[in-house]
Amino acid sequence: MLHRMALRVLPNLTLAVTEEQVRKRKRVVMLVPGLVAFAVYRVAKVMIPLSEPLVLLGVSGLLSATTAIWAYRIGRDAGLTTAWKEDGPRLLLWLTGWVGITWGILLSLMVLALLKVFLNYDFLQHPDGPAMMALIIACTSVARDAFEIGHVRRLQRNGAPVLTFPDGAALRALFREEPARLIQWTVVAAAGGAILSQGAALTGEVGRSELGQLVAVSLVAGSLAVWAYLAGEQRPHCERPDRGHGQRSDWVVKLRALGWAQVFRFWWWPGLAFAATYYLVLMGGTSFVLHLDPGHGMVQGLMAAGVAGIMALDGYYLGYRRAVDDRVQQTVPPSVLRCPFVLGILSRTGRGTSGSGIRPAGVALGEPGRRG
Repeated sequence: MLHRMALRVLPNLTLAVTEEQVRKRKRVVMLVPGLVAFAVYRVAKVMIPLSEPLVLLGVSGLLSATTAIWAYRIGRDAGLTTAWKEDGPRLLLWLTGWVGITWGILLSLMVLALLKVFLNYDFLQHPDGPAMMALIIACTSVARDAFEIGHVRRLQRNGAPVLTFPDGAALRALFREEPARLIQWTVVAAAGGAILSQGAALTGEVGRSELGQLVAVSLVAGSLAVWAYLAGEQRPHCERPDRGHGQRSDWVVKLRALGWAQVFRFWWWPGLAFAATYYLVLMGGTSFVLHLDPGHGMVQGLMAAGVAGIMALDGYYLGYRRAVDDRVQQTVPPSVLRCPFVLGILSRTGRGTSGSGIRPAGVALGEPGRRG
């Protein structure tokens, strides 16, 4: 899910995939897989037992993988042979395995859990409706993300500076650079999420219910994501040049600089939205794959710990990349960023730009004169 957050939190990526022409093409790209998924469901339910959770998830994964490749090709505006040669098998395998199969399965689990929690529409009792919706929503969402990733890759191939390509490479680099800090944030947040989940359960039947736990965990994990995001922006590598060497930014000053409206938007999306998504995915996997009771205290604690830990990790990473991207865009002209050698160094380290006095020559991805 981190690729989805990166596409909407990092300004350069957001500007690239939300232009009007791109959005018009994306609507068509999302419509076609939805219709295909509906047709596949109508045919498949006669031939195979889609009422079995593992069978449904398998079909969802295969269909989403095919959708991802097709939508990426459309966004990339190149054939598969060209994409294989220019982008490399590693990128296409990541796209197929993560954005396609894994993301499609996770989305299907989310849909099944969402219907059960909010509409009391249990897949195990009424499989037809939830199964159809799980396939359609998974395919349309995968198509949207794969198309946007393909579009960003096309801009990158055309020379636009893309410091953070949403394939997780920057997160792996950050893990190699600061493993202790990331582990610390993840573990502390996971422990806090588990404790607060158990505390909510002690308040009564409402706190122990699936909906009550979903709300409580989403609030806690979403808030932790904001905290981690701000910490990621304030790491020593991302200090502002006008502050003293080694001096950490004050939290109040940072909040005021960002603006409370922006902090609230991040808390709402992706904070609360993706915390709820993660929790619903885990609830779906617990209920329909592992056949465990999601209302059990220990299960609830483990799910809360997982959600809080992942959201803290994602938040810290997004804050770090946002600071790096903003800093490089403000200090290095786009003409220099288009050099693959320079871009590769900056995207891996985020260093080497703190002393430059060069002001922004452009903020929008691939459009030097566009306003941010």
